[in-house]
Amino acid sequence: MSESILKNIPYSVLDLATVLDGYTAADTFKTSLKIAQQADELGYTRYWFAEHHNMAGVASSSPPVLIGFIAGATKTIRVGSGGIMLPNHSPLIVAEQFGTLASLYPGRIDLGLGRAPGTDQVTAMAIRGENFNAAHNFPGDVAKLQQLFSANNHASNVRSIPGEGLEIPIWILGSSTDSARLAAEKGLPYAFASHFAPAYFEQAISIYRNNFKPSAYLNEPYVMACVNVVAADTDERAEVLSSSVKQMFLGVITGKRSKLKPPVENINDHWNQMEKEAVEQMLYYSFIGSANTIKLNLEAFVLKYGVNEIMSTSHIYDQDAKLNSNKIFAGLF
Repeated sequence: MSESILKNIPYSVLDLATVLDGYTAADTFKTSLKIAQQADELGYTRYWFAEHHNMAGVASSSPPVLIGFIAGATKTIRVGSGGIMLPNHSPLIVAEQFGTLASLYPGRIDLGLGRAPGTDQVTAMAIRGENFNAAHNFPGDVAKLQQLFSANNHASNVRSIPGEGLEIPIWILGSSTDSARLAAEKGLPYAFASHFAPAYFEQAISIYRNNFKPSAYLNEPYVMACVNVVAADTDERAEVLSSSVKQMFLGVITGKRSKLKPPVENINDHWNQMEKEAVEQMLYYSFIGSANTIKLNLEAFVLKYGVNEIMSTSHIYDQDAKLNSNKIFAGLF
């Protein structure tokens, strides 16, 4: 019974274009290409980039550019945004960008949308300027995007060329409960950032399912959960490798963000008890270990929450180890 649970679940990748300590963004993009090409071969469903700004260790400030780069060098995997932070942009510009991508790579482009700035408040002000409170317009901006993609928009004074009439799947992203109601109201698929915001996951997907209204896009709720994954040949090796992502989240908590650090043998030498508890709370939905360990924990997760798709994100310093982790993870399905 447990095997069939994972066999029916699509599995995908979220790439934050993490910059390694001692390396550059250019190095990161070369690695992303290798990982995406491997994911394509291993049967992963999607390869998404998330929009972030002003972060030394994250090079995904321009997802549409990276999406085109990856889609052009892969064959069948869907490539998209997880997500575009819509209040940072005009809906028309987003429609044109993704209309262009969907015209170049038909049937392979996803558009995930979030309302957060993807950065700190000072940088958000630099991005949004007088539109600093644009997050309040998120539902209306999503509706504008849908209209721009609609074939019925051909008589409008404002048209997305290309983009109009193209079937570009829109996803609503969430890290709290706010977007769950919007995704339900619009009948759109819902992707939750449980890889860094686990506290609201259960409540958000419950709100989404309980309020879901069937639409032209979707007949019933569809939940994708993004989780942290560090897979290795042994549990012990995975624990060592996971010290990199733990150091990364420690930087988030302490305000000392940096590029992704190499693993350390004993992470307890690098944090106090309070910091440890805060990091472990943020990493609550993480799957770290050998294939057997992760399989057991992942089956329990899918059984408990009934998610429709799993998206993994893996902050692993050694790139051969990261490729191995993605291969082990794909093997579970």
